[in-house]
Parts: sequence; C-alpha cells; structure tokens
Amino acid sequence: MSPSTTGYTNGHTDGQTNGHTNGQTNGQIDDRPTSASRLEAEPSGAKHASNPDKVHILVLETDEPHPETQERKGSFGEVFHQLFTEAGTNHDPPLEVTTSMHYIVNDPDNDSHGHVPSIAEIPDSTRAILITGSMYDAGGDTPWVLSLIALLRELWTTRPQILFSGVCFGHQVLCRLLGSKVEAKDSGRWELAHTEMDLTPVGQKLFRLTDADGRESQKLYLHQMHQDLVTTVPSPATTDLLQHKKKVHVWASSEHTEIQGLYIRDRLFSSQGHLGFDAGMVHTQIEMRQESGGIKDEQHVAEAKETAHLKHDGEVVAAAILRFFHGDDHDID
Repeated sequence: MSPSTTGYTNGHTDGQTNGHTNGQTNGQIDDRPTSASRLEAEPSGAKHASNPDKVHILVLETDEPHPETQERKGSFGEVFHQLFTEAGTNHDPPLEVTTSMHYIVNDPDNDSHGHVPSIAEIPDSTRAILITGSMYDAGGDTPWVLSLIALLRELWTTRPQILFSGVCFGHQVLCRLLGSKVEAKDSGRWELAHTEMDLTPVGQKLFRLTDADGRESQKLYLHQMHQDLVTTVPSPATTDLLQHKKKVHVWASSEHTEIQGLYIRDRLFSSQGHLGFDAGMVHTQIEMRQESGGIKDEQHVAEAKETAHLKHDGEVVAAAILRFFHGDDHDID
C-alpha cells in the first residue's frame, strides 16, 4: 500500500457485482448460504462447545481483485476460503471451515459501494474475523477506513471472544488500532514478491517448520506487496485496549520490514505478507501499482517478477492462523 494509490478504482459498482452480495439480512450480516460463489455458511465459533471440529471465519473484504484474477480465483474472500479449507483438511484432526464475506469499501467517487457494518450487524456467535489486503492507505483518513477502525475498537472492547487476523492492509489496520505507527518506508522502496523472513522464537513455535535435516527452521517465505509498513510495536503504553503486561510478539522480520506480523495470545495474529498470492496475482498486482504510479523502479519490478513463481509458505501461515482461531496454540506466549 502507498498513499499514492489511495482512491484506487477497484471496479466495484453496486455491492452486488461479480457475485458480491451486500452481506446483510434482517439487519445482520448474512451468515446463511446465499450462492455457491459466495461460499457463505452458518457461523460457529472456534472451539465452540457444540462444534469443536468447525471454525467459521468472517472475512471483511477491503478490496476487489483485478478482473482477470476475479475470473480465475474469485474474490479475495473466496481466495481465503479455499486456503483455509485446505488448511482445515490438513489439520489433525480435520476441521470444517466455513466463511462469511462482507465487502466494506465505501468509496462512491470510485464506484465502490460496500459498507462497514455496525456492531449490531455482527452476529453474537462470531469468533473469528479476518481483514484482507487492500490498495487503500491503512494509515490515512479515508472515511470507511476510520469507520472500520471504530468498529474494530468496539468489537475489541465488547466482544472478548473474538479473535482477529489481518493480512497486509488488515495487519496494518489492526496494528494502528493498537497504537502502532503505519507509515511509508523512509527510502520509498517497496517490498515485492517472494521474500525471505527471519522467524523469532515465537514464530518458530507458531509455524512448526523444519528444515531438510529435520531441525526447527528459522526462515519463512511469503509474497509481499507493500510500501507502507508498521514501524512500532503496540503495547499497553500505546493503547488502552491492551492490559498491563500483555505480551505482544513480533513473529518475523525481513530486510525491508522489521514487523512482519504480530501475535497476541488468544486475541490477534496478523501477517504483512500475502498468504494466497500465486505468480499470476503477483504479476497483476505489481502491474496495477505501476499503472497507478505507485511503483516507479523498473529494475526492482523486473527482479520481483522473476521471483513470483517461487514456492512460498502461504499454506503454512494459513494453517497457523487456523490453529489460532481454533484455540490450538493457547500455550504459546
């Protein structure tokens, strides 16, 4: 994300294009199936007493993919649905994963007519919320972004059972909620495509990776697509939303971005890197940012595109976030 790309026209025209529904019925987000394309289902909580083997995720969609990606992969919510469904299949024992998706970008000047729900529209049974990536500015004052932050604050204070996750923009918004600074890289350089990250001790516990020799791995790889980044770690000193002595963990760092993700036990698990990007999406996202004027370094673009095909650990990160939603990693702190 970059301030230069704020106001990006995403092609969303009426809240119901490309299979998008408005996500509401009777004043609440619709958690029932509406169409096969939306893949929505009745919600249940992570570790819900009556459904211990089922996790329901409310995905707040903060952008739409390029039309070519939409045709091939569906909405960003559908990309996450497929990713977490696969993670649920591979979980031991297998977990059923269902998803509700709600498009929240309200930017009429750019033909985008989603809406940020009120807290009354979020079902009381909601236990897991994921916020997607976006080309909008998580650190700016766009009205719908401020409305999202206000909603998240209200949910954080009144719904202690909800676990939060966010990717790229979603990661940055959650960190901003907790008092972190979100700003552009001082050098102006973007972090693009396949990126090596160094795991912290907490990150090693969360991701459970091993190297070729069976030893605990200290590396993780994800596709990146950002210029803005979180530059300070939240703490009880930066917000009244964190209790005294509450531990906030950074789980990985890269050469470009020191805070690649945060983990707060039983509350938050975020990732700056993208879990669900494939090579085609990387190429398209880079080209969109070039066209908008956000990325100007042609050599950097060429180098990034050359890495787009490399294998990354998106499925590993999805599996870790799913375990977090399910309550498996309560002892990690």
